Amino acid sequence: MEYPDGHLIEGNDWNYDLLVEQTNELLKLENVVIYEPAFKFNNLFIRVDILIKKGNEIELIEVKAKSYDPLDEHLFVGKRGALVGSWKAYLFDVAFQHYVMQQSNPDWIIKSYLMMANKRKEAKIDGLNQLFRISKDSGNRTGIIKKISSIVEIGESVLGRKDITDIVSAIQNGKHRYLPEMDFLESVEILADFYAKDKKLNYPVSFSCKSCEFQCTDEEKERGLKSGFEECWSEQKGLTKKDFSKPMTFEVWNFRKGKKLFENSDKIFLEDLSEDDVEIKPKAGEISSSERQWIQIEKAVQKDNSIYLLKEELREQMDTWKYPLHFIDFETSTVALPFHKGRKPYEQIAFQFSHHTIDESGEIRHASEYICFEAGKFPNFEFIRALRDNLSNDKGTIFKFATHENSIVNAIYQQLSESNESDKEELQKFIQEISHSKSDSTIKWIGERDMVDLCDIVKKYYYNPLTKGSNSIKQVLPAALNSSSFLKEKYSKPIGQINLDSKNFDSNHIWLDIRGGEVVSPYKKLPSLYEGWTEDQLDSTISELEGVDNGGAALTAYGKLQYTDMNDEERLELKKALLKYCELDTLAMVMIYEHFKEITS
Repeated sequence: MEYPDGHLIEGNDWNYDLLVEQTNELLKLENVVIYEPAFKFNNLFIRVDILIKKGNEIELIEVKAKSYDPLDEHLFVGKRGALVGSWKAYLFDVAFQHYVMQQSNPDWIIKSYLMMANKRKEAKIDGLNQLFRISKDSGNRTGIIKKISSIVEIGESVLGRKDITDIVSAIQNGKHRYLPEMDFLESVEILADFYAKDKKLNYPVSFSCKSCEFQCTDEEKERGLKSGFEECWSEQKGLTKKDFSKPMTFEVWNFRKGKKLFENSDKIFLEDLSEDDVEIKPKAGEISSSERQWIQIEKAVQKDNSIYLLKEELREQMDTWKYPLHFIDFETSTVALPFHKGRKPYEQIAFQFSHHTIDESGEIRHASEYICFEAGKFPNFEFIRALRDNLSNDKGTIFKFATHENSIVNAIYQQLSESNESDKEELQKFIQEISHSKSDSTIKWIGERDMVDLCDIVKKYYYNPLTKGSNSIKQVLPAALNSSSFLKEKYSKPIGQINLDSKNFDSNHIWLDIRGGEVVSPYKKLPSLYEGWTEDQLDSTISELEGVDNGGAALTAYGKLQYTDMNDEERLELKKALLKYCELDTLAMVMIYEHFKEITS
């Protein structure tokens, strides 16, 4: 809608010549806007998001699903003059596009821009997101249905442009480098040559390989897939097949010294590390970060799967908790196109919670839940009212897992400040009671019932080698289940037989499958939220999106509800699946609490 009179170049990327031919035909016009124009120079080929031509003056616009603050002076270039890491790949991408366009058309004067959501702009109408709907045709191709014809109808766009022409020039002149040992043009020529010849680049392996996307599980290898990760390390470091069964240095939790150790002393495996490498610094009454790292290293090398526990310290913490205990989990989303008038891009949307309780007798109830699956509705204030109504009947301790829930209620607090809700002061008082708020180490408030972070409790008092250093609930839960005979026995029975209350599962549902003596994660028993994708795939794919810090599966499902034309039956099935996912998140916290109670008794 920013450039309604543009022309779209349609076709498959592999048909280079046809796409370039269509583009060149439109470029004969003195003034033109083109979507996805194609350019080819030697063995280089690009497609640009938007091109605006006015004579020989060209605007190259790259559109990104990110946001920016126009008042941020160091958005792309830090105070010391280096490119900000989170933007580096995007800036080099535009520099490459600029280079190919310039070589194809030497007489052009090109300015480069990034177009993104502007955090300072507010939606001028309600339901902005509903004016652009995702739909599929009979050939299963995804398309966008626009329900407006002009940007005038929405008052003002929430998008904005940032001129990055000078940064692009600095990249091309060698001030900023992507491959440290090569300048821009050399990098382009070498990478293009390797791509054209389908040759492996053999870029040096490093500590950064921990996030390599070309790793394979044993199951994937059995299906014939190859591990690019293992190929690189075998060729460059001489690792054998047996070596890959040994834990590597970058698997250590939060191990910031690992990169330096790897580069300076080539310490690849945990067995290569010593206490001096970790520099252990004890902390009274809890497991310090360095102690936790060394515990992980020792247990992995010794193949010791026994739990490390500060038993008395954990028990002492648990003795401070007040019944009934409340376990809560939120599902949230951030959207580029705000739902409501006055809202800004990428504000937090809290659309669902689950809530379990345990009383002093040990009775477990799925006490309440909330979900808003109505398209176009801003749910946050209704969400916080429902949460208040279910948590304000007693003074019992409230639990979360990690920091997400605290961040969300803080965001809603701010949204309430800017609202005209009649009960906003009451709701803000409730938020202050159950949370804490800090800014630049300045404490604004710490509530009387400030939520207890079970993830933090795990870090301070408990280490289970089966987590392999991860503190994610998706790893802590199966590790606890596999380590606990109590949990195995209890949750291998139908929930109707163990007096477990549930709002979304029938009494015959069994939470645990035990195969080959090992518990299968209960999360693997849940229905798929997105056809053709597992929850792990969604989490890893969507985790890079702005504002997403608690996984991608529920966010993706909520996005389907908001933006995809669906019939009522499909919507209901998706709602049921979302409710099951969120219920398990709080039941998982209950199971971890039961595990703690078992091992401290």
